[in-house]
Amino acid sequence: MFSLFERLVAYRYLRSPRQEGFISVIAGFSFVGIALGVATLIIVMSVMNGFRQELLTRIIGMNGHIAVQPVSGAIRDYDDLTAKAKAVQGVKLAFPVVAQQAMVTYRSQARGAYVHGIRPEDLQKREIISKNIKAGSLDNFGKTADKLHPSDTVIMGRRLAESLGIRVGDRFNLISPEGNMTAFGTMPRQKSVKLTGVFEVGFHEYDKTVIFMPLETAQGFFKIGQGASVLEIFVDDPDRVAEYGFILQHTLGDRVILSDWQHISTSFFQVIQVERNVMFIILTLIILIAAFNIISGLIMLVKDKMRDIAIMRTMGATRGTILRIFFLTGSTIGVLGTLTGVGGGLAFAYNIETIRRWLERLLDMELFNAEIYFLTQMPCKVDLHDVFATVGMALGLSFLATLYPAWRAARLDPVEALRQ
Repeated sequence: MFSLFERLVAYRYLRSPRQEGFISVIAGFSFVGIALGVATLIIVMSVMNGFRQELLTRIIGMNGHIAVQPVSGAIRDYDDLTAKAKAVQGVKLAFPVVAQQAMVTYRSQARGAYVHGIRPEDLQKREIISKNIKAGSLDNFGKTADKLHPSDTVIMGRRLAESLGIRVGDRFNLISPEGNMTAFGTMPRQKSVKLTGVFEVGFHEYDKTVIFMPLETAQGFFKIGQGASVLEIFVDDPDRVAEYGFILQHTLGDRVILSDWQHISTSFFQVIQVERNVMFIILTLIILIAAFNIISGLIMLVKDKMRDIAIMRTMGATRGTILRIFFLTGSTIGVLGTLTGVGGGLAFAYNIETIRRWLERLLDMELFNAEIYFLTQMPCKVDLHDVFATVGMALGLSFLATLYPAWRAARLDPVEALRQ
């Protein structure tokens, strides 16, 4: 596409001599601007993708893809409904849960908590919990020496345990918001339980509020009887929950109401998507400004090289040759800047958590507060589609920026240029 002569001249113009240093400065700023724009865009898009992926994984990992709730009261025939749900193609897991609020008291401290009553074998299948036990284990969860009474063992989130100072093996009290009626009025209903494990899923709100206890224990403590608050269902493809929900509603009947994660958290994830699109547009302006620098730099270069262009034209160079020389000069800046930005952006994105910790130690300040961002680590997920889109956009703007100056150089009249 480009002859050796065109490449040699374009490369010579990229290395402007000292008297043309200002043009080199503009070219340098253009290169740095495109590199920073591409790198920043890749990093920000990767962080936004990471936030969405982490929040999606933890939210639906804790609450299930589809929640089956009774029209009124509690689900009494949950074993039958669980068997019917598991028979539907595409359903991976289905199990009953008792979900209620309670207060945790330990020594002179108290915290609100959200108690999930679940069977031990079902909890083992929830990998987001079973694979993230940080202290203790699930081996003793649900086990008791007295088979006539339900187990009093529980597990809780790490941040909740740390805020109360509870360690594995300690006993603490749970207080239900619904009390027992006595001759002296309503008395708080409380139960002493033993902590047998501590989990950390990386989602601040869950690590700070959630407690798991055996299903039978929760049924007795919350006076639900042989019932469940909700039936949680996990499917193969979370993005197709609407299709699965239609089939499950038909299978389970009209005595229950189904809701999926898309409806429950739709506004939350829409906000993330809108922010992601806005950030993409805003950061694209950085690359656009760098492209304008390429235009101004090339226009000045063409103005400075008018005599050179005239001499090349009189020696037989065509307008196409001149156009390709200046197009190659400007596009080289864009290509090199884009490649540098891609390399720097990917390197930063893949090591963003290490860089974040290093900056926190260097500046002696917290840059990523888990209570604000809900996550304990800086999330990052590099999407190749975003990388290719960024590269394509940067190269496209760079190539377009070179067309007008190159066209002006090709349209230059050699006679007029030599007279000046």
